[in-house]
Amino acid sequence: MTMCVLVPSRGRPSNIARLAQAWIDTKATAHLVVCVDSDDVVTEYADLSVDYGFELVVGEPSRIGPILNRWAPFYADPWPGKNFDVIGFMGDDHLPRTEGWDLAMENAAGRWGVAYGNDLLQGANLATAVFIGAGIVDTLGYYVPPGLKHLYFESPWMAWGRALGSLTYLDDVVIEHLHYINGKAEQDDLYREVNADSMYAHDGARWAEYANGGELAEDCARLIAARDAS
Repeated sequence: MTMCVLVPSRGRPSNIARLAQAWIDTKATAHLVVCVDSDDVVTEYADLSVDYGFELVVGEPSRIGPILNRWAPFYADPWPGKNFDVIGFMGDDHLPRTEGWDLAMENAAGRWGVAYGNDLLQGANLATAVFIGAGIVDTLGYYVPPGLKHLYFESPWMAWGRALGSLTYLDDVVIEHLHYINGKAEQDDLYREVNADSMYAHDGARWAEYANGGELAEDCARLIAARDAS
């Protein structure tokens, strides 16, 4: 099996340097893909990609939801994508700490599962960094329900995994979330913007619509049928 990990980042090349070093420190072999906006400090990220050997992709400025929906199907699709078996996501404020974390997540997720580790903040409650089987991404055609910008991603991810009977939490695999709410990062302008009341209102309403309006049930049925037919 093979796995890639998508990491959207904006204005935080130092976080990506820290993350890329963690790849080295934990002996990770998963393919790291850093996703940046075309209006950001692309040259700084490009220099890091040369130094550390990760893949850099550049797209139009977007929130994390649209960025994941742009790139995840590409990397999951045999053509024209890369045909990875598992598509992972981390924020640029996550940091793997456990050696072998990538193989553990890859094996736990497989092509039809959802796996996550201990972020030392939410633990089992929320999959803030997630690893999703390519069969799920291929079937749905997206990584998060369209319309979600930045928040509530964990809810559909975990719902899909539960519906498939393949939601796995690995408490002993640490992928630390270095967030301002636990005092491990500064509350910069980007945090303020994406955690504003208006963002919670927008994404909360979209999640409620998806969960209660029939879309979630339809997606879960599609996933079960596609898995059983595979």
